[in-house]
Amino acid sequence: MSSPITEFRRNSLVSLVERVVQATPVTDIHTHLYDPALSGLLLYGIDDLLTYHYLVAEAFRVHRIPNDRFWIMSKTEQAELVWNTLFLERSPISEACQGVLTTLHRLGLDVKKRDLPALRDWFQQWPAEAYVTRCMELANVETIYMTNSPFDDAEAPAWQHGLLRDDRFVAALRIDPLLVDWPNAVRRVARWGYEVGEGLSANTVSEVRRFLTDWTRRIEAAYLMVSLPPEFTYPGDSDTAQVLEKCVLPHCEEHGLPMALMLGVRRGVNPALGLAGDGSGRSDLCALANLCSAFPQNKFLVTVLSRENQHELCVLARKFPNLHIFGCWWFTNVPYLIDEITRLRLELLGFSFTAQHSDARVLDQILYKWDHSRRIIARVLIEKYTELVAAGWEETAAEVERDVRLLFGGAFKEFCRS
Repeated sequence: MSSPITEFRRNSLVSLVERVVQATPVTDIHTHLYDPALSGLLLYGIDDLLTYHYLVAEAFRVHRIPNDRFWIMSKTEQAELVWNTLFLERSPISEACQGVLTTLHRLGLDVKKRDLPALRDWFQQWPAEAYVTRCMELANVETIYMTNSPFDDAEAPAWQHGLLRDDRFVAALRIDPLLVDWPNAVRRVARWGYEVGEGLSANTVSEVRRFLTDWTRRIEAAYLMVSLPPEFTYPGDSDTAQVLEKCVLPHCEEHGLPMALMLGVRRGVNPALGLAGDGSGRSDLCALANLCSAFPQNKFLVTVLSRENQHELCVLARKFPNLHIFGCWWFTNVPYLIDEITRLRLELLGFSFTAQHSDARVLDQILYKWDHSRRIIARVLIEKYTELVAAGWEETAAEVERDVRLLFGGAFKEFCRS
């Protein structure tokens, strides 16, 4: 029979969990950030924060500026439009708006003055490398996993010429065009000197795998990754299914690398909004179950965009030890859903998942995304540990520290090593 927890014990537990959650360094296993050596690609500062596509989409809901007129504006002008529309003409209540305010507050800036030029002046004093260190220290993030695509014309040449790497940044090989736009991707791969054709002949398969090996080694990739639409099925005759089966997963197995599947994005629902125009849909997770079953030696890192897929994903993770769930991605990265999804995963999976990743596109965002997530995760853990105490189980400080390390990157590292 459970017994009620005393007020003293609960206060001690709350203090312990909150302290540990704040003090535990994070391994941020998926972002769209860049090593400072990739000059010009790392975004930071107030204008990049305000022109983040979450905020752009929100601003378009209330400001009737024609899309084409907005996109020819300078970044400064776009930022001012978003600032005026979402922060001055109404209260900045959405998660994306609050994220900007949390970020500025954590940096020690006075948001009450509502002085955008002064904020811009403050950011301009920071050189990139010093600012990276400042943000990582404030967010207590020790490692950042990037998104690196050989199909990105702005990024690929820098890797080919060689980089003096920052060891806090880890590469992940993004291969979306190869899987979702095979005809165009294979023509590009052919131009780069690989003997490939549209049909998946034995030679083309071999050359695609050589291409993947070259880039895996070039960037020292920790895993491969792709975002797939809700309609993805496996097994199947689609280019996506066939290239995944014949080229990508054999490559991952050979090199001992996980394959990250980010499931449920609908690209270009409203193309006029650019990056802000993508949507979401419920995925057929039978495809994921079939992949986990057909490739038991492969490791799959998975996150899903649809709220409706979250429970089924947890159930699948209980059945397949080669499946590791991570983070609350994109449209699920809001407090209400982070709370719900974290509870669901703890109740079904214990600590064998990664609670969160920032998915940050702008460096400064790691401040608010981890600040907000830590607060929610601590609240959920306090409730769960309180239930353990009521059942007669007393957690030690060392055990709480162990558990939080697992949620903040430790379980991911164990999965990758297994």
